Amino acid sequence: MSQITIIAFAAYFLAVGAIGVIATRRTKSITDYAIGSRNLSAPVAGLSAGASDMSGWLLLGLPGAVFISGLQEAWILVGLVVGAWINWRLVAPRLRQETAALENALTLPQFFARRTRFPGPLLRVMTAVITIVFFTLYASAGFVAGAKLFEIVLGVSYERALAIGALVIVSYTAFGGFLAVSWTDFFQALLMMGALVVLPVIGSIDISVTASNSHVPSMGWIGIISLLAWGLGYFGQPHILVRFMAVANPIDIPKARRIGMTWMLLSGIGAIAVGFVGSTYFVSLDDPEVVLMELARLLLDPWIAGIVLAAILAAVMSTVDSQLLVASTSLVLDVGIATKYPLGLSRVMVIAVALAAWGIALNPENRVLDLVAYAWAGLGASLGPCVLYCLFWKRTTGEGLIAGMLVGGSTIFVWRNLSGGIFELYEILPAFILTCTAIYVVSRMSSTSEGNHLGSRV
Repeated sequence: MSQITIIAFAAYFLAVGAIGVIATRRTKSITDYAIGSRNLSAPVAGLSAGASDMSGWLLLGLPGAVFISGLQEAWILVGLVVGAWINWRLVAPRLRQETAALENALTLPQFFARRTRFPGPLLRVMTAVITIVFFTLYASAGFVAGAKLFEIVLGVSYERALAIGALVIVSYTAFGGFLAVSWTDFFQALLMMGALVVLPVIGSIDISVTASNSHVPSMGWIGIISLLAWGLGYFGQPHILVRFMAVANPIDIPKARRIGMTWMLLSGIGAIAVGFVGSTYFVSLDDPEVVLMELARLLLDPWIAGIVLAAILAAVMSTVDSQLLVASTSLVLDVGIATKYPLGLSRVMVIAVALAAWGIALNPENRVLDLVAYAWAGLGASLGPCVLYCLFWKRTTGEGLIAGMLVGGSTIFVWRNLSGGIFELYEILPAFILTCTAIYVVSRMSSTSEGNHLGSRV
């Protein structure tokens, strides 16, 4: 990697660091730290939600999948776009209104507990545990992506690259909190989109060979349904839902939705194009998930290549920072491990969760898309139905939510370890259906007394 590329890459670090410093000065309370005091503008909410959603898999995992399997992998974008649009259209305005009305709920566990008036800490703790477990797995995917990037840019070992990337991400997340995360995600979303649009355009100008993956057989109906089912995951992703909760004014949500969906379409199509264009330049790669990096090194001026590589880091950071933030605030606010110094302890918990994710990421054989798929399914199937039931069915009970989370989480773990036939289906679909069923049945059973007939404004 040339010195010019490294200099351009380093300039990105300085920009992110400056944002973190500014945000730290504006973070005075746990409400600021966890949700930015519900003061996000529409552009920041729309772009930061998209950036925190797409993560490193957009620039590494998805192009790598297209490089290997061809354009049939584009079905995943169809499912994600539909799911994201429904999430913005139906969930975002209600969730923003409900959480503000329910004693200013700052987290999903608080929202569930206050919405169902469930006594005791069990519901909050269970929600927090599911969030932390799958977010730790999710964050490890980001650390793997960052390590692959630093391996190429700095020419260091995987272990050292992993340590550098983790240190950078943890530093500004721990101190800046939600504002640092949202502002950097806004900036990073623009950088990601620029790289994904520009690189395939430049690469396609000189294409003169047939795509090397044209011989790949069709994935069949199970594969297509599995890719489309990714859209179900949106309803249970706390790092995305918290953006809805933090919008300054509910009337800004339609504008945020238009901004976010436009970004998603352009970036998603660009990621697919990168994988396809890459297949025309490289017969094979030892690690297909670095196809964007290899294209950038091959086709771009060193300065521009440095910016593109910074965009990859942006994708990684924009999701991992959000996940670490949500997990740490859940540990403090929902598990209740401290009440005297919640802001300081939240920062410590960022480091604790990051260390756990770092431990998982130490295996260099991990694939970014595989780790993301596991975590996405776990959160989407365990928490997504709970969010929908709380917003749209007034008879939802805390007992029903607990049963749903247990069923959903268990199904994810069991289904993922089975193979063959129907078990090749992405686990989010059967788990989501079973979670919805469990919530409905148990809520009906536990709502016999008047006290469990919980009202809602919907």
